[in-house]
Amino acid sequence: MVAMSDVAIIGAGPNGLGAGIVLQRAGRLVVVYERLNTIGGAAATRELTLPGFRHDLGAAVHPLGAASPLFQALPLTEHGLTWLRPEIPLAHPLDGGTAATLHHSVAVTAEQLESDGPFYQRVVGGLARRWDVIGDAVFGPVLRIPAHPLALAGLGSRGFWPASVAQRSLSTDQGRALLAGLAAHTPMPLSKPGNTAVALVLAALAHVTGWPVAKSGSQAIADALASVFRELGGTIETNRHVRDLDDMSPVGTVLFDTGPRAMATIAGERLSTRVGRRYRNYRHGPGVFKVDYALDGPVPWTAPDCRKAGTLHVGGTADEIGNAEQAAWEGRVPDRPFVIVSQPTIADPGRAPEGKHVLWTYSHVPASSTVDMTKAMEQQIERFAPGFRDLILARRTMGPAHLEDWNPNLVGGDIAGGRTDRLRMLFRPKLSLHPYTVGPRLYLCSSATPPGPGVHGMSGYHAAQAVLHAGS
Repeated sequence: MVAMSDVAIIGAGPNGLGAGIVLQRAGRLVVVYERLNTIGGAAATRELTLPGFRHDLGAAVHPLGAASPLFQALPLTEHGLTWLRPEIPLAHPLDGGTAATLHHSVAVTAEQLESDGPFYQRVVGGLARRWDVIGDAVFGPVLRIPAHPLALAGLGSRGFWPASVAQRSLSTDQGRALLAGLAAHTPMPLSKPGNTAVALVLAALAHVTGWPVAKSGSQAIADALASVFRELGGTIETNRHVRDLDDMSPVGTVLFDTGPRAMATIAGERLSTRVGRRYRNYRHGPGVFKVDYALDGPVPWTAPDCRKAGTLHVGGTADEIGNAEQAAWEGRVPDRPFVIVSQPTIADPGRAPEGKHVLWTYSHVPASSTVDMTKAMEQQIERFAPGFRDLILARRTMGPAHLEDWNPNLVGGDIAGGRTDRLRMLFRPKLSLHPYTVGPRLYLCSSATPPGPGVHGMSGYHAAQAVLHAGS
């Protein structure tokens, strides 16, 4: 006779599975419901273009995943997960055949930044050297007393400034472009406070984790988590679209690996009118337009270092990136978009037939935009890699509506789990000492809670801890 579960988790993404593992380990009986016939959420890999070409539907590069305290504490390697690191974590091509690069070594990176090198050594190198302290803050809830407040003071004081202001400390085009591209991972203008902290953390992670990809694709992360969860006795039911809490077996506690709006709809009358209204009105940011490519060979980047890089920031100068991100924020389609590119087959050639490659790209666009960005994005890549278009065997585009249809958490194409301005990256979904608790025995564990977007499972970890501390 199968024991009745006392905890249900809606959504089998990394956060939902992470929460399930923590609760199963604590002796709870957990069932995870997934509306699709496969698990993974943002960590999914499919043959989107041609047979034999494996593309990541959501996240592709995992600096946060490799550094996640939860993932590091789990035997994921024994369950099939292997991290693969490119020779160069990140390259930012510039006109004239040059590029700014993040290497595994702080010293090598600083040397290539010339006059900005000492600043990089001091600031980013300092964060990398103290990652055990910094990581605790990055992955933890915000409203708490930090274990090492003095060590975090430097990140807080520098990181609060907008990237457009922080660039004034840099003297080279390479340094300014590198900072702008890293800051533009947050879908908000470079003139907004807080994005410099994201840039500094991502830069430090290049030296801590190397910005790896998962062998065979991001699906391997979800599959490894699911394998651990099932080994602990957890249950996953796919093809179970929970639209209302009555759609599942009765349980005492429910966790939602969904967006706040979806959670409020599913929870219905279990939430008070005021609380339900707050979550249904949760604000989302700009969307993205994504294009996946099957290529006949490697991208012919003009700058040699770009050919060795796992991730590329394609957008030109810091000013160009700033203009593109400002446009998307204001509801305008950028003429020259900032394109984030991953070429996973540089480190993982098995994702494509021999001699072929896959390319993963996206750019920020206004929420729910219907404009096809394919031509503009390809022009940007061709600008720094002449002959790129000649290598395209097939492409698959996913605009905001398509992304939301695939994953309803991506409202309007928003992949960040909500707006990131006004420190909403930190204080989400609301300013609260208990951001994961949404109602009696109801908890939110998605990227709309701290520490926010990324495939790291830590939102699920903290939500599960909230359940255990409450005795729910």
